[in-house]
Amino acid sequence: VQLQASGGGLVQAGGSLRLSCAASGGSTFATGWFRQAPGKEREFVATISWPGRRTYYASSVKGRFTISRDNVKSTVYLQMNNLKPEDTAVYYCAIRGSQSVSDELSEYSIWGRGTLVTVSS
Repeated sequence: VQLQASGGGLVQAGGSLRLSCAASGGSTFATGWFRQAPGKEREFVATISWPGRRTYYASSVKGRFTISRDNVKSTVYLQMNNLKPEDTAVYYCAIRGSQSVSDELSEYSIWGRGTLVTVSS
């Protein structure tokens, strides 16, 4: 399985973006979104179980971001609303070798290349 993240870009504060994570070859595992800002460690953002009944969010994005999945298209989405400058980061999607959710980076074994999100003030 290979992951391809897309949808990043430049947006003003208060704006919205939708990120996509397409899994070539399909996936029946939990998928998470993570981000890494310049000079900071990679951090958990959101995760969704297979087939999608459970989700879990970092407190910093809860209520603003929504993770979802289209299992027919083998794609996981991250809808980001009310974006803030502190959301600026490279966003990565990753697959965990389990169907249940987790916020632990070390439990995700397959990672895609990131997509850059820049939020201007």
